[in-house]
Amino acid sequence: MILADYHVHTHHSGDCETPMEEQIRSAMGRGLKYLCFTEHFDMDWPYHNTPDLPAGFFDLDLAAYRKEFLSLKEKYEGRIRLFMGIELGLQPHLGEALSSYVKENPVFDFMIGSVHVSRGMDPYYPVFFEGVTEEEAYRRYFEDARRSLEAFHDFDTCGHLDYVVRYGPSKDRNYRFEDYKDLIDPILEILVSHGICLEINTANLAKGCRNPSPAPGIIRRFREMGGAGVTVGSDAHAPAFVGDRFQEAAAILKEAGFREYTVFRNRIPEKLPL
Repeated sequence: MILADYHVHTHHSGDCETPMEEQIRSAMGRGLKYLCFTEHFDMDWPYHNTPDLPAGFFDLDLAAYRKEFLSLKEKYEGRIRLFMGIELGLQPHLGEALSSYVKENPVFDFMIGSVHVSRGMDPYYPVFFEGVTEEEAYRRYFEDARRSLEAFHDFDTCGHLDYVVRYGPSKDRNYRFEDYKDLIDPILEILVSHGICLEINTANLAKGCRNPSPAPGIIRRFREMGGAGVTVGSDAHAPAFVGDRFQEAAAILKEAGFREYTVFRNRIPEKLPL
C-alpha cells in the first residue's frame, strides 16, 4: 500500500492555485502518512514560445514557500509527515545554473528532475507536434531528455520520464517502450549510474492515457538495470488528485518486480513496503 505522495503542487507553483493546506487535508482524507510538496522551478522557461504565460510564471519564491511550509509542518505535527521538495525543470544548457541553485539552497528534503521543454517548446502546446510525426516528436523529446540528464543529475528522482506522451495526438495508444528503447536505455543508464530513482507519476491516467508515466515497460527495464528505486507521485494540482490511482501504480510496480518504494527526508532515501 502506498502511503506517500511525493509529487504535489500548490499556489507556490505558477500553474496551480490550490492552497497548501487544502492539499494536506486531501492527503489526510485519503489516509496518506507522507506528503511532499514539489513546487515548480523552471529556469530559463521559453516564454517566447508560450505567449499566454507572463514572464516569471515558473519562477519560485523560495522564501514565501518555505515560510508557509514550516508553519503548516508545525501545525500538522503528529498527524501527517510533511516534506519540502522542488521540481526542477531540466534543459541541456542549464547544468551549471542548476548546480549552483542546488548548492546555494540546501533546504529541500527532495528534488525531482523533470524535462518540460524540448527544443525550446513545451509538449503541452500542440505546436510541438506540428510538422512532424508523433514518433518523430517523441524521439526528439527523448533525445533532449538524455542531453538534459547528461548536463545535470544532482536530484533524487526523474519525474514523468515520458512526459511528452501525455500530450501527444494519440497519447499512449500507439506508444511502446520497445520502439524507443535505443533512446530510453541511455537515459536509464544515467539514472542508474548516479543512483537516481525513477518516478511513477499517475497524472497521465487522469489525462486520457492508459498507463501512468513512465510506461510499465520502462519501469521493468529500470528494475532489470539495477535502478536505485522508485518514488510515487500524483502530480496533483488540485485536492481531488492527491494520491490518485495509487492502487494501480502499486500493481504496476509489483509486476515490474519492486516490493518497496522510496521516500526522502533531507535528501536521504528511506524504503517503504508496497
